[in-house]
Amino acid sequence: MVNAAFISFLTEAELLIFYGWWQLLVCLFAFLGLMGIWWHIGRLQGDLGQVWLAGSVLCWSISGGVDVYFGTAWQSLALQTEAVPAIASQEVTLSGIHSILSLFNSLLILLSLPWFRYLPRVLEPLIRSEYWHWIIGLPFVFSFLPTLRRMFGEGMLIGELDVYYSLLTLGFLGLVLWQSFARRRLPSLAWLTVLCIGITVLAQVLKLSGAMSSQLLFSAVFKSALIMLFFALALSWVKELVENVIPSHDQLRLALHRSVQNGKEVRQLTLQGFPGGKERTIQLSPSHYELLLRFAHRRVHDPDGWLEIKPKSESRSGKQYDIQDHNEVKRLMVGILNGLFGKGSWSEQQHFVPLKTTFLESAPDQARKVRLRIPRANISLPTT
Repeated sequence: MVNAAFISFLTEAELLIFYGWWQLLVCLFAFLGLMGIWWHIGRLQGDLGQVWLAGSVLCWSISGGVDVYFGTAWQSLALQTEAVPAIASQEVTLSGIHSILSLFNSLLILLSLPWFRYLPRVLEPLIRSEYWHWIIGLPFVFSFLPTLRRMFGEGMLIGELDVYYSLLTLGFLGLVLWQSFARRRLPSLAWLTVLCIGITVLAQVLKLSGAMSSQLLFSAVFKSALIMLFFALALSWVKELVENVIPSHDQLRLALHRSVQNGKEVRQLTLQGFPGGKERTIQLSPSHYELLLRFAHRRVHDPDGWLEIKPKSESRSGKQYDIQDHNEVKRLMVGILNGLFGKGSWSEQQHFVPLKTTFLESAPDQARKVRLRIPRANISLPTT
């Protein structure tokens, strides 16, 4: 007659096989999907962040394959009483492999964080520092070596070190994902991040309890949720790239206007022609507004439309110039970009250079002469 303990063990082996196949196939598909997005978009920008995230998901897929292997082996041993020592030894080995793959999963997630565009201000100096690899690498080594020793029956492991490393990873990942979604104006995804991180923390705590069925359930839930968040993150990145494309000069429409709000005069610039068809209105400082108004007025009313920049060597006091130095133009472009995308949320090559090319052009024979490149018909001057 088969012992009840062996029947329970056989059921757990079948559950492990089922979960293993799910994890192997779903996570492998997710890995290929993330790598596909990177290959078509991230690779062209030299962004490796998504590669590290995809690698972390691949660790889960490998873990699923390991579960299938051990679960199948245990099914054949479950009814053999003399196989109890072998099964116990394999349980230790399986636990060790899970811990090692979990450690690599956490390490790869932490390696991806410096590639995120938006980081919390309190963490950005740390994550972007040259010591970040040491900060995450040393705890990884101190967790990996004892786990490896335990797999070969040497020494004892105090608790589950991969759990503590995972909790460290979840703290960093949760804050960074929140910041990424919040800065991209996706608050619902930011709150889903909080829920997902909470479930993942609970799954890590249950891992210490040793209840297999609860572990597998919460593991399936948090891995599915994290994978969906990784895809949501990738799509939000694509969305941002599409929305932040600077249109060509003949597609852009510009309108300047003043208004009074709360007793104060507000100077605003409205731009149309960005992807999505939605107009963008930003507030300009008085100096930026006056310079842009000068550009627009000259472009509309003067046949040539050129403004002249004062040369650095100019010492005559009687000569009047439209622009006192090149930095005025640069500050104007920076002010517009800060209004469009937020301070610190744009780059020189992706935003500054295209915007300046769209807005301004230099005279072929005189570099100090600059004019607005936008067609006259696309410019609306203030009525007052």
